[in-house]
Amino acid sequence: MEERLAFDKVPHTYDRVRPTYPEPLFDEIFRGFPLATPRVLEIGPGTGKATASLLARRAHVTAVEPGANLAAFLRAKFAGDDRLSVLNATFEDAEVAPNSFDLVFAATSFHWVEPDVRLRKAHDILREGGVIASVSANQIRSDVDRGYFARSQSVYKRYFPEENVPHLHGDDVVPEEFDEIDASRLFGPAQLHRYRWDQTYPTADYADLMRTYGNMQVMPEADRESLIVELSELIDREYGGSVRRPLVITLTLAFRA
Repeated sequence: MEERLAFDKVPHTYDRVRPTYPEPLFDEIFRGFPLATPRVLEIGPGTGKATASLLARRAHVTAVEPGANLAAFLRAKFAGDDRLSVLNATFEDAEVAPNSFDLVFAATSFHWVEPDVRLRKAHDILREGGVIASVSANQIRSDVDRGYFARSQSVYKRYFPEENVPHLHGDDVVPEEFDEIDASRLFGPAQLHRYRWDQTYPTADYADLMRTYGNMQVMPEADRESLIVELSELIDREYGGSVRRPLVITLTLAFRA
């Protein structure tokens, strides 16, 4: 199973434990739209964590979701809102007319699209003056995690021995897509906005959060659950039964050239 399709196995858990996004982020995106009801193509909406905020701003949203279960969940969640249409397809394969959207939007999904497709296709389906917006959730270095990230690495290493410890940036994190969009020449100068968005999870919720990660879902179930048990015991024993994840949400914006 492709890792980007792993989320499709746990839509209800995903919807319950994954965080939403800061509302000022959406205010920033829509600030530049002269249209009252812009047409938005959303890449990989999952269970609609960002879709609700797009619809709340009177957008007409075409959500392109590759997971069949997630697509069904999304349709049910927003049943009755005719401003949302859901395509069960990858962005690479979705049949979309050129010059037909005002905004191409991706929340923690841009990196799942093939690099040689994502910017060119986004450019082609945007109208003149349209906007590409990519949102990333970036875990950062911060004392607010009380040392949990560093302490947990020895547990992860037993299950992922070939992987290096992930590098964490500080508050000034620059997401990879910023440089990619800025250098593409398909769009004007990229803008970068940051929002601190820390999340706190009791042990059981953090365990479920881990079950929504793609790399966890492609593990053998017994290994995944053993890893989660070890981490849960660590959280209860040394961190008082909760984990605080220091996050910076980044928004990269650029207008179609």
